[in-house]
Amino acid sequence: MPLEPGFRKGRGAGSNPEGRFETRRVEAVDDGWMKEPADELPPLETTVTAERAKHIITRNDSPDVPFEQSINPYRGCEHGCVYCMWGDTQVLMGDGTTKALAEIRTGDEIYGTVRRGWYRRYVRTRVLAHWKTHKPAYRITLEDGTELIASGDHRFLTDRGWKYVTGTGHGPGRRPHLTTNDELRGVGGVAIGVKQQQPYETGYLCGMIRGDGHLATHSYTRSSGRLAQLHQFRLALVDMEGIDRTVSCLQHFGLNPGRFRFKNGNGVTPELSAIRLQRRQEVDRVRGLVAWPSAESTDWSKGFLAGIFDAEGSYSGGVLRISNTDPMIIDVTARSLHRLGFNLAREHIKERPGKPITVIRLLGGLKEHLRFFHTVDPAILRKRNIEGQAVKSSAPLRVGAIEPLRSVLPLFDITTGTGDFIANGVISHNCYARPAHAYVNLSPGLDFETRLFYKADAARLLEEELARPGYVCKAINFGANTDPYQPIERDLKVTRSLLEVLQRFRHPLTIVTKSALVERDIDILSDMARDALVSVFLSVTTLDAGLKRALEPRAPAPVARLGAMRKLNEAGIPVGVLVAPVIPAVNDHEIEAILEACAAAGARSASYVMLRLPYEVKTLFREWLTNHVPERAEHVMSLIRGMREGKENDPRFGSRMHASGSYAELIAQRFKVCSRRLGLDQGRGFQLSTAYFQARRAAGGQLDLL
Repeated sequence: MPLEPGFRKGRGAGSNPEGRFETRRVEAVDDGWMKEPADELPPLETTVTAERAKHIITRNDSPDVPFEQSINPYRGCEHGCVYCMWGDTQVLMGDGTTKALAEIRTGDEIYGTVRRGWYRRYVRTRVLAHWKTHKPAYRITLEDGTELIASGDHRFLTDRGWKYVTGTGHGPGRRPHLTTNDELRGVGGVAIGVKQQQPYETGYLCGMIRGDGHLATHSYTRSSGRLAQLHQFRLALVDMEGIDRTVSCLQHFGLNPGRFRFKNGNGVTPELSAIRLQRRQEVDRVRGLVAWPSAESTDWSKGFLAGIFDAEGSYSGGVLRISNTDPMIIDVTARSLHRLGFNLAREHIKERPGKPITVIRLLGGLKEHLRFFHTVDPAILRKRNIEGQAVKSSAPLRVGAIEPLRSVLPLFDITTGTGDFIANGVISHNCYARPAHAYVNLSPGLDFETRLFYKADAARLLEEELARPGYVCKAINFGANTDPYQPIERDLKVTRSLLEVLQRFRHPLTIVTKSALVERDIDILSDMARDALVSVFLSVTTLDAGLKRALEPRAPAPVARLGAMRKLNEAGIPVGVLVAPVIPAVNDHEIEAILEACAAAGARSASYVMLRLPYEVKTLFREWLTNHVPERAEHVMSLIRGMREGKENDPRFGSRMHASGSYAELIAQRFKVCSRRLGLDQGRGFQLSTAYFQARRAAGGQLDLL
């Protein structure tokens, strides 16, 4: 699924697709921990399971990778977040309305955020998964009165970055967590949609028809010379939502207008659809419905504002306006807004022929604009578009209190294309995905981050394999599939146990990681480095912290990776840089800067990998582009196809890891020239020795010497 951009905005991936080998489609997942609330705390939703394997070393005969043996201590990756919220939490939908989190469904369009330039901005994204769990709940109360109910593992965006609901300042539970010093990002609590009952509907008809309708009776002389009258009600609009809302309201009052095409579209001007009534009794009934009431109720005012906004309102550039030439309409509009607690400004436009126009402009920024939409509920959805607006608000969103509810509640999670969503007006994080679990019939998204497996007895299995009589010593690669230094390694130490075995056997190995946790094992690695038994490659995708958050939201920051590279080099451990993946028109402009920074940190070798889009990754990457760089999305995909012989992916052995074409050749030349200038061995890696390998006694076996 998407994840934060840090996606998404996210997490790293942008969706939670079905595994390539799945025969059934699943849209909702219950983690199965608890079916009913219980007094005791349930286990964490993320599970770590021992995987019973017969062998620990994976052999490879593919021409596409530079190693013959590899070890993957883990299946799945903990670089994801676990989050969930109360089902009544209102989520901001892509049409500007809100919907309870429990009612969200896969495929729904909602709003998330991405970072563009200096600001994080609101963008539309898709719900990629939705599921329910039972977890202990906490109530977070904000300064403006907004209440949020979420698990302790949920994360919110604060003025100091993403923070969990709960955590500690030190020890095993240490992690960034909310305190009363934090202020959340967003617009604050949202209003619940209005119930469209009779006063609201008469108000809507008054605003819509007085604002944009034609309602008249004309006298004329027939050919016979007799005087006659023509009764007309007509409403023509571009937006069908306004037509449909008007028809629905009229039908509730016993009127059934006919529909017709008022004007054909020509590619420049849009098509106009219209409705009409022509009988005198019907037209008189419409006049009665749109008459100014003797007393304007709150519900009538809400309906009137919805109607006049659909008819005469606009919303663009973060400015909400309602314009008209009729002083009475302007006065009623202003009075209705004041009744609902809105502040406004009046602007008079006189520099035009005909009647002067008065413009009412709603004050208060996005927070008040959203409150307007949710309070009065205009029908025309395109006028509710907040896409591209910056996430900045004067709303008082400082955390006032965080209190445990001392009960286990049914909570809901979703995964989105941006890695976040807007919950009760504040920005909430969501989870991430990878495609690897497809091979074991698990979701490449949610399952990949929440259903983790580790190799049980990994060290014993490795010792047994190395001690076999026919074993031939060849360097073993760590990090071919999942990162050997992902977060659960801090506690499980599976990777370290394997390094200890290789150290005793004096067996060569290579490590590829994004994590600074590799520093923990410098004691082992430096000892092995003295006999040319180890090399470490740090994967660096970008030096831009903002882009890193979008591409690799849970991975260490670029500065942390450079710091790890420097410490490894100072300990005498051969270290290199892997620039991967190189993404055309996204991070390829950083190649020289990355190589220079890594060379300064002690890297002695460099290689790169162009972006590949196998199977599910194609979907994830397209979603990432749409959510993070939509203006370049098609250009990026065009460049990728240009490097893959017109296709988005090349699955063929022998060519799948290689790009071709003029753009790929340009990247190769740039990488070569810069590496040569910096004295980096390009692509060759480090020469490791097998001369010191010593077979040891396996458990229960006899001593074998090679």
